[in-house]
Amino acid sequence: MDKGMSSAKGYGKASGAGTIINAIATYKGSAFGIELWTYAEVELGDDFRGISGAIGDESEQSGDTRLIERCLELVLSKFDLPLRGYVKTRSEVPLGSGLKSSSAAANAAVVATIDALGEEAKAKIGALDAIQIGVQAALDVGVSITGAFDDACASLLGGIVITDNKKMELVKRVEKQSEVLILVPRTKAFTADTDVKRSRLIAPWVNLAYELALADKFEDAMTLNGFLYCSALNFDPEPMLKALECGVKGVSLSGTGPSFVALVNAENERRLREAWSELESDGMLIKRRVNVINQYTIKR
Repeated sequence: MDKGMSSAKGYGKASGAGTIINAIATYKGSAFGIELWTYAEVELGDDFRGISGAIGDESEQSGDTRLIERCLELVLSKFDLPLRGYVKTRSEVPLGSGLKSSSAAANAAVVATIDALGEEAKAKIGALDAIQIGVQAALDVGVSITGAFDDACASLLGGIVITDNKKMELVKRVEKQSEVLILVPRTKAFTADTDVKRSRLIAPWVNLAYELALADKFEDAMTLNGFLYCSALNFDPEPMLKALECGVKGVSLSGTGPSFVALVNAENERRLREAWSELESDGMLIKRRVNVINQYTIKR
């Protein structure tokens, strides 16, 4: 969209994600995309007075629109365009559950804004640039501690990613096909409320998990990560122990909780579903696949 164009619409899509290594302890993280989607629609034009946003879902979700509004603002500022527009998201990703709803919303909003601006804008902003805009927006509005660059990369690029969040560096990306079973308790836990000091105490052992991830031992890495963060953040590790009893090799607390994610196959998924259903978590079980498709390269 050039400065003389009166209006334009754009669309974006990004996935939720699950944790392999939570980056809060060391600023180094790893995550994988999950086929739970957030969709964004952006409208730009001279008729708008400033920037506004809305979160509209088929579920009962509602939330703060500052993040998606900030994403729209940052993209427009990058092209020295008037700060006028409207952004709306709808999401399948449960809020406050450790499944990267903020990263998905930010990515979708950024992609939708770039889509509204047209091919010239997309040619100037690569996938990692788009991710960094969303990360900056998350830091600006205070919904993230590290910027969650790892989660954002998994959300937009798909596959398993390993990152250095302090350097905003994508260290590695691996495509791995797997089913994912997710335990989502009814309670919520927002990243901004996390006890960072307790998380930093476990940094030496989180580094060991990170080294396992670098060696492509993702199941071992996420399981070690899960036990470490359950201890630091006072979550009951029983869902993880149940998963191991069912033969699952990779299971973790996702993000800062309260959800747990497990990489499963047909046999152990059935057993784990039964085991998790017996827990008194008063939540829900979701089955999806790891998303391996880069959402930034898709024509809209």
